[in-house]
Amino acid sequence: MLKFVFWALVAANAALFAYREGYLGPAGAEEHEPARLKNQLAGERMVLLTAAEAKAAADSVEEEQPAQAEADTPAPQPEPVAAAAPPAPPSPAPQLVACVQAGPFSTADARRFESRVNRLNLDARPSRVETPFQEVTSRLVYLPPNGGREGAQRRAAELKELGVSNFFIMQGDSPLRYAISLGVFKTQGAAQKLAADLGRQGVRGVRILPRGPQTTRTAFQYRRIDAAARTRIAGIADDFSGAAVQNCD
Repeated sequence: MLKFVFWALVAANAALFAYREGYLGPAGAEEHEPARLKNQLAGERMVLLTAAEAKAAADSVEEEQPAQAEADTPAPQPEPVAAAAPPAPPSPAPQLVACVQAGPFSTADARRFESRVNRLNLDARPSRVETPFQEVTSRLVYLPPNGGREGAQRRAAELKELGVSNFFIMQGDSPLRYAISLGVFKTQGAAQKLAADLGRQGVRGVRILPRGPQTTRTAFQYRRIDAAARTRIAGIADDFSGAAVQNCD
């Protein structure tokens, strides 16, 4: 019995010693704030803040967090630039016509033609030239000279055999000397009709020669124009009788 009491006292003393030394954990609800502060690590660095100071500290932390987030966000990488397309080859220069002449025109037709061409707004400005022109007043239906006087007499005999009687041998010092005239007409149509009738009768080599006084008429020359401009000028010239477009020097 004495042994039991002895060991019970030893155990109680050991437990009390362990409790006081903290081997059995913190004291619990009876422990006050100063005791807990002693158990904190680096307690001397802790500072108690007022309510206003605590709010200001919290606002400062909230402002630093977005700034830190922006700093941590990687900068956008520039998009790759597509390689520039190679430049298009230059258009070939238009081929220019050295000189184009339109005409001839009578005085009235020249004014009309020039007015219409001016509406095309061409870069080239025309120059007026006077060209020889024959005023056709009649058409000669004839057989050209062949073999001089004897040849003309031989052809006249052949015409009589074919039933042609309306003709005569031309005289004078002109290139038509010893030609055989078959008729003179004012219109081209009448001259062509006689030539066709003689062909059906068997007469070969009939020709038509326009005749009239030699005068001059106006023509227009355009230099260094392109093919498109030449085509438009020719289209206007086609509306005038006797006018044509041709290359010139």
